[in-house]
Amino acid sequence: MIPTRITGISRLVTNVPGGEGPLGIVERAVIDIVGGRVTWAGASSEAPPPQGTIIDVEGRAVMPGFVDPHTHLVFAGDRASEFGLRSSGASYASIHESGGGIMSTVRSTRAATDAGLLDGSVARARSMLATGTTTVEVKSGYGLDLETEVRILEVAARIAAEVPIDVVRTFLGAHAVPAGVDRNEYLDRVVNEMIPVCAPLARYIDVFCDSGAFAVEETRRVLEAGVAAGFRPRIHAEQLSYTGAAALAADMDAASADHLDHLDAAGAEAMAQHGVVAVLLPGAALSMRADPPPYRLLEERGVTVALATDCNPGTSYWLSMQSMAALAVGLFGMTPAKAIWSATRGGALALEESRKGIVTAGAVADLLVIDADDPIHLVYRPDTDLVWGVFKSGERVV
Repeated sequence: MIPTRITGISRLVTNVPGGEGPLGIVERAVIDIVGGRVTWAGASSEAPPPQGTIIDVEGRAVMPGFVDPHTHLVFAGDRASEFGLRSSGASYASIHESGGGIMSTVRSTRAATDAGLLDGSVARARSMLATGTTTVEVKSGYGLDLETEVRILEVAARIAAEVPIDVVRTFLGAHAVPAGVDRNEYLDRVVNEMIPVCAPLARYIDVFCDSGAFAVEETRRVLEAGVAAGFRPRIHAEQLSYTGAAALAADMDAASADHLDHLDAAGAEAMAQHGVVAVLLPGAALSMRADPPPYRLLEERGVTVALATDCNPGTSYWLSMQSMAALAVGLFGMTPAKAIWSATRGGALALEESRKGIVTAGAVADLLVIDADDPIHLVYRPDTDLVWGVFKSGERVV
């Protein structure tokens, strides 16, 4: 294995606690990489003698690659017409009740071929990689039957063979109740038929716990069955209304609770006590014109916060984590540094990827080089393509 040194770094975002600010900034830095892992990172004045290949980034900033911990990347069709309806005042619930919403995407996804699903998903993944995302979580949930849920998870697994991006899969069979199916009968199918078959295909299980979706006790039943089958739990929580889903996430020791637009203080406290990561989704909040989640409350309670695109065709057709960081500053009141941390290290912690989203010895060498001398430009100039280079496990891929 030939060592690689990245040098000429103006400011290095390490995300290592104890450094400068939340980003652990190191000025005039170098990074050494061997076998896809960082072996040394720090100030150039303290670096060991160089070996192997040297890449000079000529005064640019370097940071961990973005980690996107909440997407619905595998789908067919679009819901542009719904975007127009919501912009004219139609509610999410009314669109769903009229046969649109999630069920619209379910119909399109069921009708799509495997090749069609893969082509669309790969195209989206390539765009994500080009904007600096090196790890992405991908949920099922647009099948709502065993055959299509399996197909979605299998297509998600094939993305990484086409695009140098890590894919973490989540089973979301409990996304909605399909049309014409009894609610209790569908929950029985999820628990007794889908979970046993899908357990080998995904790391996580998720449930949409909200008004118009699944109640807390229904969610608990699905998650407990998933945990028994070997899944780790996460929850769509408190997006459309307060339900107590965040407290359930804490009770289940879930990896994350996502959305949280209607989170209360008790839910935040429970999440903090149990180490549940809060995944906030600025694109969905903007698209749905929702009140922002209580970021200050989460910060005060010491909850780890991550950002994600929530890429989906209905409520957040976004692919860029740079955009999410910028929106989090404008909509949620995050500082630029906290937004960048949440889009990198926060996302890695939401996916329980301890060696990602950080630049230190032993970390996976997933890196983003931006065409500016300070990472703040990512949120200061959100409509500018600032990607100079992307490294995946030490290899330059963009």
